[in-house]
Amino acid sequence: MNLLILIPIIIGSLTISTVIIALYIRKYNSSEAITAIYVVYLVLSQILAMKFADFWGLTAPAAVIIFPFIFQLTDTMNEHFGPKATYKMIIIGFVTQVLMVLFIILGNLLDPAPWFDNANWLGLFNQQFGIIGASWIAFLVSNFFDSWFYDWVKKKTGSKALWIRSLLTDIPSLAIDSCIFITLAFGVFTATPDWGMVGDAILGQLITKWILGAIDTPFLYLDRWIVNYKRKSNEE
Repeated sequence: MNLLILIPIIIGSLTISTVIIALYIRKYNSSEAITAIYVVYLVLSQILAMKFADFWGLTAPAAVIIFPFIFQLTDTMNEHFGPKATYKMIIIGFVTQVLMVLFIILGNLLDPAPWFDNANWLGLFNQQFGIIGASWIAFLVSNFFDSWFYDWVKKKTGSKALWIRSLLTDIPSLAIDSCIFITLAFGVFTATPDWGMVGDAILGQLITKWILGAIDTPFLYLDRWIVNYKRKSNEE
């Protein structure tokens, strides 16, 4: 994997989403932009979870490149609008995942055109119910935990130590997501589980997510700066 390509894309996408969200909050003081990008990330993660990738010798679903940024958005929502708004966003995100899967199933049931390569299509989008169920359970548990834990740490730290509550909450939240998803999808919900592979996949996910998750912390500061800069200007 070429870091010279991967890292700039990640940083670029984080910059774009952070600036858009911060400008939207600054102008409208509303959370729709966070929710919209959150839903997009969730849909992408559901698709990328079907591919296992090699991360410098560690095996993990390709979706690990998105999940740290999903938790950044729950942190951003919590920071600006509190835990109730974050819980609402999580529920909305879960509903969109359910609808996405239902419509993929519906599309797969339609008779293909004579010239269409339906076998390759089904190979990509004919998801296994075990993986879907594991993904949904891991998503709900980890995201609700992340929101609750972030709010708890924020009450202890106040407006200071943003980097502490970002890193402190992301580490266990990402671990919970990885352990639940891999254990259920490729262990409990599999007829003949390979527990050695399950352990390797969990380790690969944890290390990769934690490394990528650390990248998003500066963008929480960028978000705060953009939002607060405008507010200070208005007050003057």
